Amino acid sequence: MRKNKRQAWAVNAKAGMQQSAISWGTGRAVSRIPRICGGGTHRSGQGAFGNMCRGGRMFAPNKTWRKWTAKTNNNERRVAVCSALSASSVPALLMARGHRVSNVNEVPLVVANDIESIQKTKDALALLKNIKAMDDIEHVKDSKKIRRGKGKMRNRRYVQRKGPLVVYNSNNGCEQAFRNIPGVEVACVDRLNLLKLAPGGHLGRFVIWSQAAFEKLDSIFGTKDTQSEVKKTFTLPRSMMANADLSRIINSDEVQSKVLVAKVGFAKPSRKRNPLRNLGSMLKLNPYIAEVRRAEMAREGKKKAALKAKKEITKKARVAKLVNRAKFTETLRATPETPASAFLDSYNKVRDTNVEQVAKAKAKK
Repeated sequence: MRKNKRQAWAVNAKAGMQQSAISWGTGRAVSRIPRICGGGTHRSGQGAFGNMCRGGRMFAPNKTWRKWTAKTNNNERRVAVCSALSASSVPALLMARGHRVSNVNEVPLVVANDIESIQKTKDALALLKNIKAMDDIEHVKDSKKIRRGKGKMRNRRYVQRKGPLVVYNSNNGCEQAFRNIPGVEVACVDRLNLLKLAPGGHLGRFVIWSQAAFEKLDSIFGTKDTQSEVKKTFTLPRSMMANADLSRIINSDEVQSKVLVAKVGFAKPSRKRNPLRNLGSMLKLNPYIAEVRRAEMAREGKKKAALKAKKEITKKARVAKLVNRAKFTETLRATPETPASAFLDSYNKVRDTNVEQVAKAKAKK
């Protein structure tokens, strides 16, 4: 809603574009930003037009035809006003917002209808002092300081906190009496403004009601039983809980009698284990995995036995082969009846010598 008060503004459409500049193109080892034409001055050759250039235009210049306002649903605004009014009756919210209401007799603060007939500021100050609301006024006076930023140059030099909001039913001079007191604002009960009830979006404004204004709230906003006389098709928002004090409900005897006794100590957090690596976790997820593992172990045992039997057969075949080879070699040895026995005898001696040398060499290694 605060957006609806904004004033349209924009920069000059020609700002940053009132130079004679053209890009140098490619091939000159400089960027292709437009550059000031001419020579004989420092300005010539400098970049222009772009938002990154000195003296150039801004990026996406503001235009006056921007959408400055924001629409909000009528019913949504009414509910927000009701929420702000209900929050103004909670002392904790008032004090959290910064109001000094510790000495005020009650909240919401309702005053007699004579407040609407006050026409002098000194009488208004006397009334505020009488109802012990001056602490909040003094707090507003002490908070006055110079605004940060350029707003101090634009006719809004000082800022200060918000004080009480005086709500009346009929203006018999009270608006002129209260408007000059620092931080105090006035409003008619028929035209309550959400921005005054919750400045800055913070609920809990300190509101001083006249009796007639306070009694008129039911006819304006309605009650749980009757509808509003002014706002058509509006129903007062209902609370989801009859009693919103959760701590009181939880600690009540009715609830505590049904609640289990608090356990002493704490439960040790269980460590999550990987089922693919931890058999116990896998059995919890899939009990049949035990049968699968047993079948795999039996299969592995059969496979190992078959491999062992195969090795034994291979070993026996190798031994038989060596025996047969030795027998064949013995048949080649020379005998006295063999032709050229002298030659074969010397051959066998040389061969036996070579075999011995080879055996010795292997033993040394």
